[in-house]
Formats: sequence, structure tokens, C-alpha cells
Amino acid sequence: MIRAYRKDGKAEVIGVDPAYAKFTDDIVWIDLISPSREEELFVEARLGIPLPTREELKDIEPSSRLYVENGTVYMAGSLIYRAETDLPLLTDIAFILHEDRLITIRYAEPKSFALFSAGLLRGNGNGNGHCRSGATLVCRLLETVVDRTAEVLEMLATRLDDLSITVFVDRKAAKRRPPHFLEDKLLTIARHHQLVSKVRDSLVSLSRLVAFLQAQPAIRRDEEAVELCSLLSRDLNSLGEHAAFVANNITFMLDASLGLINVEQNAIIKIFSIASVVFLPPTLVASIYGMNFQLMPELQWQFGYPLALVGMLVSAIVPFLFFRWKGWL
Repeated sequence: MIRAYRKDGKAEVIGVDPAYAKFTDDIVWIDLISPSREEELFVEARLGIPLPTREELKDIEPSSRLYVENGTVYMAGSLIYRAETDLPLLTDIAFILHEDRLITIRYAEPKSFALFSAGLLRGNGNGNGHCRSGATLVCRLLETVVDRTAEVLEMLATRLDDLSITVFVDRKAAKRRPPHFLEDKLLTIARHHQLVSKVRDSLVSLSRLVAFLQAQPAIRRDEEAVELCSLLSRDLNSLGEHAAFVANNITFMLDASLGLINVEQNAIIKIFSIASVVFLPPTLVASIYGMNFQLMPELQWQFGYPLALVGMLVSAIVPFLFFRWKGWL
């Protein structure tokens, strides 16, 4: 799909029509959403520039993702989407500055794009509507992307706080937990780690993109774009530090959960170990008097059997009381 946005904030969907000669000068943003090869060729013919394919967008080399060709600035950045689901993903999006126009190519629907396009359509004067140039537009769009990334990090921090409350409880509350409670929480922690990893990858990609964008003449000629790029650079640095802090919290939660699991397992093993020690002396007594030797005086005693029972009982009670005295039970 080809969606075109005009300087007044209005948008229209453009179909592949040979009669459509060229894009008018008031179209400031052309957004290609999962374009077909026919749509790519249509836009290339009207703009007179080559467009990167989906395979080229996946190139991880910075020199291949950020370059200038015949005065056209080509940039590719990784944006996070489906952050609220259990399977967050990264999608590669192309940002192209051609003359005074922005062209984007994407194969997913990041929430930041929906928020930004809604702001353009409202044209409510909040900074998103009525962008007068492609340079300003790409900076405003990246600003929305950064704000959305910050929102994802805040959401993740809130989830970690809730997880901490459920994991770190007193001993009485821990006993009321269902079986394998902590083991199930490990899966939740793994999902949080996956999300913060995606966010950090996206922040690195955006930092490279903004640094490259700041050096372009189209940006330096626009005072508003220069100021926006400076703000974006500072925001990305702050978010990088915040993402590192959240990642450290996730690592702590993982270590703490594994430690609590080990404590619970050790408590179970301790019970079996103490039980085996407690029943060892009675077993010894029973083994001695279970030997079938002919000359065993106690076998002829009238009270031999009761004394053997008392001996086994006492030999079990004494270790138990000793463990209680030591605080091992």
C-alpha cells in the first residue's frame, strides 16, 4: 500500500495507475506499507530514485544501512513492535530523504507510526501536524519512535515491579504458593529479558541513524531539525542507560528466583537428610536384635522386646531434640 501525506496533514492512498504522472509538490511523506514489487517500481519511476528491497533492509552492516546516493539520504533503522505480546519483534524500516520529501518503507505496523500518522491527520498543532519539510518530518517521526520506546521501557519496569512483589514474599505467603510457582516465573523473566534485548538493539540502531542524520546538509539547513536531532541524541543516550538499568534488574530477578528455588529444594533435601539420620539409630538397634545368633542373652529376657522398642524410640528422639536445639529444624 502507498499512503501519501500532504503538508496540510491530509492523507490519501495512491494506487498503481500509469496515468498518475508524478507526486505533487505538496506531498511531504510517502509511506510504503508492505509494498509489492509493482508498487515499488511505480514509486521509483515517479521519484527517479531506486528503493531498497526487503532483503537489503536486513543488511546489518552500518555502511549498507546508512548512505547517501546522488543527493538522496538512505537510512535503515530497527524498530520494536508487538511489545505488549509474549513475542516482541524487531522490524527494519527504511527512511529516505529525497529532495524535500520523506519516503518510508516498512513491512510491519509499529505503534509509533500509527501514533505519528494520527497526529498528522489531526493537525492539532502539537508538533506532529503540518510538517513543512521532509527533514522536519523525519525528526518528528523519530521523536515519536523514541517516545514509544521510552513507553515500552516504562511498561517493562512496571512489570518487573509487579513480579518483584509476587516473588519476594514472607515465608508464610511462600508456603501458600502453588507448586512450581517460581519455575513458572522463570519463563516470565525470560520474556522480559527478550523484550529488553530487542529494545537495546533498537536503541543502538536508532543512535547510529540519528548520528548519521545530524551530519546531513538537509538537516543542518533546518534549525528546527538540528534542535530536534540534538534532543533525539540526548534522549537515546538516556534511554540506553535506562535500558541497561532494566536489564540489570532482570538479571537480579533471575538470580534471585534461582536462589529461592535452590533454597526450597535444599529445604526438601534437608528434611529427607534429617529423617534418615533420625531413623538410623533405631534401624541399628533393630538390626542388632534381628541377628539370628544362638547366644544372645537379651533374647531370653522377659522384658527384652519392650526394652528394644524403648531403645529404638529413645535413639530416634535424641537426634531429633538435638537438631531442634541447634535450630536445624
